[in-house]
Amino acid sequence: MQPYSLYLHIPFCKHRCAYCDFNTYAGLEHILPDYVTSLCRELGWLAHSAESHLPVYTIFFGGGTPSLLPVEELEKILSVIFRDYELLPDSEVTLEANPGTLSLDYLRNLHQLGINRLSLGVQSADPGELRLLERQHDYKDVVDAVHWARQAGFDNINLDMIYGLPYQGIETWEGSLRRVLGLEAEHLSLYALTLEHGTPMQKWVARGLMAEPDADLAADMYDLAREMLDRHGYVQYEISNWARSSAGGEIAICRHNLQYWRLLPYLGFGAGAHGFADSTHTANVLSPAVYIQRLQAADCEDGDRGLFPRTPASASVNKLDQLEEMGEFMMMGLRLVQEGVSDEVFRQRFGCGLVEVYSSQIEGLLEKSLLEWRKESLCLTGAARLLGNQVFVEFI
Repeated sequence: MQPYSLYLHIPFCKHRCAYCDFNTYAGLEHILPDYVTSLCRELGWLAHSAESHLPVYTIFFGGGTPSLLPVEELEKILSVIFRDYELLPDSEVTLEANPGTLSLDYLRNLHQLGINRLSLGVQSADPGELRLLERQHDYKDVVDAVHWARQAGFDNINLDMIYGLPYQGIETWEGSLRRVLGLEAEHLSLYALTLEHGTPMQKWVARGLMAEPDADLAADMYDLAREMLDRHGYVQYEISNWARSSAGGEIAICRHNLQYWRLLPYLGFGAGAHGFADSTHTANVLSPAVYIQRLQAADCEDGDRGLFPRTPASASVNKLDQLEEMGEFMMMGLRLVQEGVSDEVFRQRFGCGLVEVYSSQIEGLLEKSLLEWRKESLCLTGAARLLGNQVFVEFI
């Protein structure tokens, strides 16, 4: 059986940043214990609704700010997973954290629980940019967090960065990159700022209260990052992600996110979490309060095997037909800039080859130098990494 990945959404924050459109909430910490109880109930329900004991090889605590959870609450969640799922040897267990929420003792306790990968939301090393983003930490908090994490035993750390900010110059972006590279993290995720509809920052720009990000300058920042990270031994394996060798000698690719990009099964738990299994997308209710109500009302002693992969928290369930699944497989797989989409893997999964299904799309994108064949895999060209959406739309 193909191993599963588990995503656990922790939607609590001390402060909701102006650019964020994730399903997160500030000021709801008082419901956190009930939320964890409901999360454990949903984990148990879905495990019991499966046809067999589900093998799991990655777990990801995302948010929100999962590092707001006390160690005791994290232990409750993990104990249910250890009891009801088959956690495979050498599994990757990631927790997202904001640098200002961590201490050495907390990190030591996380590591003792079996969490072996840490993802820190750094975003910038520049004080002015951190204020613009309304982050609740400074760069010293980042340095301390990485130092404490190493002391606690973490040898797989990711740092998130954002570029293309209003008023951001390429010099300050280069300076942030240099400081972050000096921390020698195993993994870096670099994301261009997107002004999501309804966020405070999008409204400020729309009203002329803040400069609009410069897309051309953001492209230059991306190219600069690619050059700098390459010089420092990082391998770009996905449009926005780079990894270098870990202590064990392997490239520290995020295995959990690889599950998404390869369109392999993952199960989402918590308010607003998404999952994909048995060619079916699921999405949970957004409201943490409604999520708790649904799980409190459900009989979680035995899951209903006819409903897998949905749970009592599911708000939408969408079964893909083969053509839809093929399109999503292409869109996700082409994000993997080294691996791309293998014709052999496509044929094994769908019973036909890439050219049999997408002959005209592939031919047109090859002519535009947006795609290229590397042996038997279809990959984005270097020039297309900033134009991915122009490629993906051809397959959906």
